[in-house]
Amino acid sequence: MIVEKQEILAKLRQQLLEMQGYKSLPEASGNSFGLGPIESCFPTSTFPTGTIHEFLAESPEEAAASEGFMTGLLSKLMENGRSCLWISQERKLFPPSLEIFGADPQHIIFIDLNYKKDILWVLEEALKCEGLACVIAELPDVDFAQSRRLQLVTEKSHVTGFILRKRSKSRISATACTARWAIKPYPSATINNLPGVGNPRWEINLIKVKNAEGGTFLLEWADNRFLPVESSHPVVLKEVKEKIA
Repeated sequence: MIVEKQEILAKLRQQLLEMQGYKSLPEASGNSFGLGPIESCFPTSTFPTGTIHEFLAESPEEAAASEGFMTGLLSKLMENGRSCLWISQERKLFPPSLEIFGADPQHIIFIDLNYKKDILWVLEEALKCEGLACVIAELPDVDFAQSRRLQLVTEKSHVTGFILRKRSKSRISATACTARWAIKPYPSATINNLPGVGNPRWEINLIKVKNAEGGTFLLEWADNRFLPVESSHPVVLKEVKEKIA
């Protein structure tokens, strides 16, 4: 009897996780996002899709770093040929630059709006479109009720949503989003000791994860995929590790 109850509880937990975007995938299926140790932070060690992620950016540099990291994730979400909707109020993004991170800008629909209420309305309606791979919205802030409404929409459509909260330092509020990220630029390294700028690198701060714990990691984009960074800056790496402790 006890074993049967445990099996029922395990199935119920798995069903709840799947509703929140956590779906167990075979390691050999090729569906991993290539985030390495970051994916182990999530339940079932799977990057959650069909749910809402929020990214905090306090400066233009952090906003640009977040856009690069999100585009790397987007390239995986769009592998099946589906399109993406990118909604913004003050867009600084140069669409052709997205090709660096493996995303085809020709499959991304950019919409520029003047008011937050319009962005939220378009975001919610777009998240209902099951044919989209992802919907990205740039917003200064979002409250719990608004995020909960969006989360409920994604649970039905299974469309992934990214909310980039720019200049969010004074607007950190609780939300119903599955994960909260803060992406910061990290110094790149020269390639083969040649002059110039190396591969894009980020300090990935997974601040909050529903039903799990986050952490701080270093990643770079190379060979059209995410790779862990072996830091050549011991002092900086020490500071990053201290954030995890």
